[in-house]
Amino acid sequence: MLDFNRLCIHHATVQERWTMPQFIDGMVQHGVGSVAVLRDKLADCGVSEGAKRLEDAGLVVTSLCAGGLVTTPDEAEAVRAMDEFRRAIDEAARIKAGSLMFVTGGVDPRDKNLDTTRKRVLERLAAIAPHARSAGLKIALETLHPMRCGARSLISTLATANDFCDALADEDVFGIAIDTYAVWWDPALAAQIKRAGRRIINFHVADWLHDTCDLRLDRGMPGDGLIDLPGIRHMVEDAGYEGYIEIELFSARDWWKRDPDEVVRIVKERYQTAV
Repeated sequence: MLDFNRLCIHHATVQERWTMPQFIDGMVQHGVGSVAVLRDKLADCGVSEGAKRLEDAGLVVTSLCAGGLVTTPDEAEAVRAMDEFRRAIDEAARIKAGSLMFVTGGVDPRDKNLDTTRKRVLERLAAIAPHARSAGLKIALETLHPMRCGARSLISTLATANDFCDALADEDVFGIAIDTYAVWWDPALAAQIKRAGRRIINFHVADWLHDTCDLRLDRGMPGDGLIDLPGIRHMVEDAGYEGYIEIELFSARDWWKRDPDEVVRIVKERYQTAV
């Protein structure tokens, strides 16, 4: 069985029912020692207050979700986006997060060229690297499902995340977050996980329901769907990952409607039986 010391619960899993203080108290009550934090929930609580509560509770923060959204072709907008990106880095450092989740942003309707948009993202990541390095923070490039390319992220395959890391060549700053929900379908998954190796700094787990109704907001509890979660976990661990296993459920149809205490109890059960 998996060691509960590696279990991390992402605030997204109970975000509709628990504020940040309630989430922190709930994790302590249920004996979960590691959490991933949502940036909007942290803002609602206040960064300083959230940092204090997390520290007082003795919780390990694996990541802050999320920063980035830097695809704009407009220079004035880009300046504002980069300033916001730096604020996200500072907030992640303030709560002593292990990483900041990075999402590129989607394709801008003013510039439909994916190649030039990805080039802009790489240039802006290279420009942000010194700030992240000075903050002592790692930025996790997160692969999202290809159907999110238009609205959210140009990193649609693990191969692209690896290519970005190769191009940036700043292994002390940039790593990769693997989310089972986003990558499980990929025929090249095993090879790309092996290629990622020690670049893997976050591992997110959710299941893909056979009758999924919403690409983003209908994730399944581990064990309820189609993904070979233990198989992917073994691939990630064989590549050298020894970190936390983060349960991250965006579930408007089901889990967000339930009592958060019930959700956490079931997460702990499924962590042992389905991951």
